[in-house]
Amino acid sequence: TPVRCRMRTLAWLGIASLCLGAAWAVPAKEERGKAEKPKADLALYENLDLDSYDLTLDNYGEILDLSNYEELYDYSDLAPKIEVGTLAPRPKDPAALPNLGTTAETPKLQPATAAGPVHPAAHPAQALPSCLLCLCIGTSVYCDDADLEHIPLLPPETTYLYARFNRIGAIRASDFTGLKKLKRIDLTSNFISWADVDAFRLLPSLQELILPENRLTALPELPRSIVWLDARLNRIPSTGLQPEAFRDLKQLQFLHLSDNQLDYIPAPLPESLRSLHLQNNNIQTMHEDTFCDSQDHSQIRRALEDIRLDGNPINLSLFPNAYFCLPRLPTGRFF
Repeated sequence: TPVRCRMRTLAWLGIASLCLGAAWAVPAKEERGKAEKPKADLALYENLDLDSYDLTLDNYGEILDLSNYEELYDYSDLAPKIEVGTLAPRPKDPAALPNLGTTAETPKLQPATAAGPVHPAAHPAQALPSCLLCLCIGTSVYCDDADLEHIPLLPPETTYLYARFNRIGAIRASDFTGLKKLKRIDLTSNFISWADVDAFRLLPSLQELILPENRLTALPELPRSIVWLDARLNRIPSTGLQPEAFRDLKQLQFLHLSDNQLDYIPAPLPESLRSLHLQNNNIQTMHEDTFCDSQDHSQIRRALEDIRLDGNPINLSLFPNAYFCLPRLPTGRFF
């Protein structure tokens, strides 16, 4: 009927007007929110005391609490998963595999020179040249703390050898054959219990032989070029020294045999000697000719200025005639 159609039209118009009113209200509400938010933020910052937030190394921990920083954010899902293998992937095509039958043989080590010295067979672990076992810089060879049990094969031009803090138990005469330029041997803190008589005697340039903290019970013969002998902290008795072992060593200046088992001072001593260390042995007496010539009272032995006899059961005051030629008295007990 006409009345019913008119009412239906009015209903649709009412619904449309409500929808339009709601659509207009949403932007207005957002604009009001944007206008009110700065006011609220300004009020919040006004209540903060920003003057006290001066970040320094002293208050860093108070202002920023990072104790649970790792718990605040979990980075595990960002870390890429990488699989690391120890072998390269095998090629799919068998023909791409290398032919192992044509692999070149490992080259064999050759002696330095054809005319070089022939070394005797050594322990297999020590048969390599020292420059593969140790560190070679110029003519110096450094084998410290290298777990050696024998002296390694040394280059013919070796001048200085340092093989300290190893497990070397013996010194053979062949260990230094042909090393005519060798000036210094330092074998401190090994297990050396014996050395061949000719282990050092045939080294024409040897000046310094350093052997402390070993287990030696005898000293081998020394070359006449020796200047400094250090054999402290061994087990050498007086019977372990060659008769008049130091008389002909005209260049010897430093003789250090402290902390051994010597019963007497190893005289005669060369005129070149400057320092004699014999402390902590078992020396109980000495002769008038130990340091000076008892027949020549005008003798003055100026070089020998450092004599250490402390730690021995000897009363030095009982031997006043033994020191008349010395520039100073030995160090030890005088009562």
